[in-house]
Amino acid sequence: PDDTLLPLAAAAVRDFGPPARRLTTVQRLVELQLANGLPVLDLARSLLGTGSSGTSAAAAFAAAAGEALPSDARLATRLFEAAAEAGDRSAAVTAGWARAAALSGDLDTALRLSDGMLGAPDAETRAAGAEIAATVLAHRGELARSAELYQWAGRADAFSATALVGTGDLEGARQLLDSPTPGAAPTLFAGAATRMARGIVDSVSGCATETLSTLLGAAAMLEPALGGTLLPDSPAALAALVALHTGELALAESVLTRALDGGIGGDLLAGRHRLLLGWVAMTAGDLATAAEHRDAVAGRTLEARDELFFATLELGLARRASDLVGLQRSWNRAYQASMRQQTDLFSLLPLGELAIAAARTGAFAKLSGQFERAHGLLARLGEPPLWTVSLVWHELHAAITLEDADAVKAHLATLTTHAHCGRHPRALATAAQGWLAVLGGTFDPDAIAAAAAELHDLGLRWDAARLAGQAAIRTSDRKAMVQLLEAARQFQGTAARRDPGTAEPAAGAGLAALSERELEVARLVVDGLTYKQAGSKLFISGKTVEHHMARIRGKLGAADRRELLATLRELLSRPDAP
Repeated sequence: PDDTLLPLAAAAVRDFGPPARRLTTVQRLVELQLANGLPVLDLARSLLGTGSSGTSAAAAFAAAAGEALPSDARLATRLFEAAAEAGDRSAAVTAGWARAAALSGDLDTALRLSDGMLGAPDAETRAAGAEIAATVLAHRGELARSAELYQWAGRADAFSATALVGTGDLEGARQLLDSPTPGAAPTLFAGAATRMARGIVDSVSGCATETLSTLLGAAAMLEPALGGTLLPDSPAALAALVALHTGELALAESVLTRALDGGIGGDLLAGRHRLLLGWVAMTAGDLATAAEHRDAVAGRTLEARDELFFATLELGLARRASDLVGLQRSWNRAYQASMRQQTDLFSLLPLGELAIAAARTGAFAKLSGQFERAHGLLARLGEPPLWTVSLVWHELHAAITLEDADAVKAHLATLTTHAHCGRHPRALATAAQGWLAVLGGTFDPDAIAAAAAELHDLGLRWDAARLAGQAAIRTSDRKAMVQLLEAARQFQGTAARRDPGTAEPAAGAGLAALSERELEVARLVVDGLTYKQAGSKLFISGKTVEHHMARIRGKLGAADRRELLATLRELLSRPDAP
């Protein structure tokens, strides 16, 4: 009744009809669809690889590419390329091809095409080329050059303003937002971009109490917008970065998940959203989930910005797992990635993680230039608390690792200066004071437990556990040590919370999770034997002993080897120990 060919007949025509006849028929159908303003995507897709050329074929490929772009940038790229090969070398096809290539993650092609557009005779093509090139350069870690191109294009004030703040030019960003280009259409996309830029400007103004709300609003505005939008960064990604800097981890996870599920920014931003989800999980101490997000991106070709976040995520996971071999291996990749990425406001978290790892690997001096540039950037922006606090918190831990007491005190002073700006900076300042007391050997266990609990309540489980654990192994008060070790295990989520006043758990509650062989290994190592010596007594290799100790650490929830030995020593010394 609807004139649709029966499937059996359609298969017969497709499989047994003369190829030339089929091709002619499809081409004629395409012409009819175009003439009537109807969709041609399915028909044009079947022409890919057939060598079809000429005006009709080129028009069909170009029209089909436009249809595909919002939902399938890779297919759109192939169709725009086919249109060009069929003879359409117009500015519109070149711009569409460059845009589709960028959205699909093929930035080399996008940059090559957009660079050619910069020399076009008409201003519209030049501006489009500049916008695409600016977007590509933002993903490649060249934010300053990206800002220049956006300004040269003259019609992407919001993106240019965001990039200018990222490179330390707050005054330039404010001027752009206060004097927008006249005649710009007030589209949903434009509104989201402007709100995003204003949120970033606000982030370096005072305590920036409205920044996160503004960026979350920009992300929500962009969700219903049509696909195929090319972004240097997404409001969701910037909101997540701000949330990571302010301890709002649940909000960061939520906005990133929505952006990933909604395909915001296409394939180009999917990896960034996934990597930031990994950072959120790692910051929260959920190392397994963080590793899953990392693995979902592993194997892809990453641009400079994503490569930096990937490599430092891997570095952070190795550090938190006390994997010294993995830390050293990851350090080289992360350091190289940091050298390819220009220092900007939105890459301070990876730099902070790199600092702690560098202190652990003896390479901290290699980062002096990067930290000089980072602090110069923050100084030009007036030392904004939102961006300064997290970097200094990481520098504090690097200084602790290096046992640089003067640096620890200087970082503590900076954190204390910004403590008035909210719960997160106040918690970090209090925890920093606790660290200084712990390192000095004179501290109040209750104050340390309270500081660690505040970190935990902000979602910083790993940091909370480490503070409590390190305090436990430095106190001579056995009761305080037991309480702090138990708190550390609870903060890591490896032990159920007890009501105040209940008895301490028996040794068996912790040791029951260990196998008989693991108990044998634990006793020998606690007695002071090396892995090789313990292995000789048990007729196993030192490497096997190391593997047993790694499993024991995971079962007991110890943050590092020192905490593990303290925990085992305390549990094995109890009368009820097996």
